[in-house]
Amino acid sequence: MHLIFIASMGWLLSFLGQLPLGTMSITATQITVQESFRNAWKYAIGVTIVEVIYLRLVLYGVDGIRRHETLFSVLGWLTVVFFLALAIWSIISIKKDAGEGKEKKAMLLNNKLNRFLLGLSMSALNPAQIPFWFIWTSYFLDTKVLQSDATQFNFFSIGAGIGTISGLTLYMYGGNWLITKLKTSNRTLNKIMAAIFVIAAAAQIWRMLTR
Repeated sequence: MHLIFIASMGWLLSFLGQLPLGTMSITATQITVQESFRNAWKYAIGVTIVEVIYLRLVLYGVDGIRRHETLFSVLGWLTVVFFLALAIWSIISIKKDAGEGKEKKAMLLNNKLNRFLLGLSMSALNPAQIPFWFIWTSYFLDTKVLQSDATQFNFFSIGAGIGTISGLTLYMYGGNWLITKLKTSNRTLNKIMAAIFVIAAAAQIWRMLTR
């Protein structure tokens, strides 16, 4: 019964972490709307695999990470660079499309890269999830909710993986329904994505400067 509770905690934490509007979730919506559910599922599975890998690295290296504060700073600023690059790229792409009078796919999707690989690469290049998992797993380990045990780590990781898929599924189906209902154009959706990149970069810079 306790293992089911551990898996449920992993699911809940990961699911709630996916709910705030972010780059991973809105990309899942974009793929669904501009391509297909099949490609969106490929993307979601790719994101989830990397998420679980990062979680396992954190679980097994939590003590070492605690002793290396510099690692958090490096990861934090890498996240800033990642979001700023995507924001600038998005804005340039939108302006270019507007000048040509065309309505194209989002700049992240305007390629032939397999969507599974896109999910893998986007998740791998988004190191913000490492501090997220470090904070929560440290709390669970300190409060004895989670024991340093391979079986508990496995159940927690499985629950977290299902939670990530659940959150992305909500954006895939719920986002598609909402956008179809509102008859939102691709150009508007691309602008929303660019705005999210800018906000994410600004929020991360604020966190780094005020920590």
